Amino acid sequence: MSPQRKATVVSSTVAAILTLIKLVVGIASGSVAVLASAVDSILDMFVSLFNYFAISNAEKPADKYFNYGRGKIEALASVIEGTIITLSGLFLLYQAIEKAITGEVSKYLEESLAVMLISLIITISLVVYLNYVSKKTHSMVIKADALHYKTDVYTNIAVLASLILVNLTGYEIVDVFIGGAISLYIIYSAYELIQNGVLVLLDKAVDEETVKQIEKIFLAEERVNNQHLLKTREVGNKIFVEVHLVFDCLITLMEAHKISDRIENKIRKINKEKNWIINIHMDPYDDFESNDEGHLVN
Repeated sequence: MSPQRKATVVSSTVAAILTLIKLVVGIASGSVAVLASAVDSILDMFVSLFNYFAISNAEKPADKYFNYGRGKIEALASVIEGTIITLSGLFLLYQAIEKAITGEVSKYLEESLAVMLISLIITISLVVYLNYVSKKTHSMVIKADALHYKTDVYTNIAVLASLILVNLTGYEIVDVFIGGAISLYIIYSAYELIQNGVLVLLDKAVDEETVKQIEKIFLAEERVNNQHLLKTREVGNKIFVEVHLVFDCLITLMEAHKISDRIENKIRKINKEKNWIINIHMDPYDDFESNDEGHLVN
């Protein structure tokens, strides 16, 4: 089992345990903040299970139906996860508003405090583990999962603060306000997940600094007169690069091929942790203006 899939199994198991504990205490206590955290844990569990499915498919090799592999399923999973988080935030906001209207009183505060403290410790440990896997594998799904559970850490801290303040002051409105604030924060945190996933699905170019490094490598070759139609995109751990290089028209195909290989090796050294898929089109003259794609806007 790959580190990515193992991470999703661990996060799914943790989410299931936290869901059971929080749901029981949340329903019994009537605390919006605890119930909000319980609902979030339910969604965490389903999202982690979905992530396992996404990673399992993304790791499959390219075939005749998916010539470039299935890496974009990670980006799709990120968008779906962000959407689910947004919906959960809206539901929690509804719960807070409903409690404010009905004036429901929280119970079993001491038990709720103990549960949330345990949840906080477990969630922090999970975030540390997921961040480790994310840095090691560069998986977009695991990165999204780590960010998701990081918001849960803040959520658990807020819930603890809510329970302590309600216990000390007896003011239920504190639970309503903190529960509402948690829901808004959850919605806000989902924005980056959705944005990053959509940009990958739309084949956004790699960062400008990397593009400049690639162009610098082209210019360093004496037999390369010019370059055009440089296109880049990133999917998971892969970076795709396509370019037209204009060589001296008197160069042999063998020489041009050797230079292209040298250029590819230099590009791969920009980030050795990435899997570079490089396609170089060798031109004997500059055909940029005559190429239909030459009218792309930079």
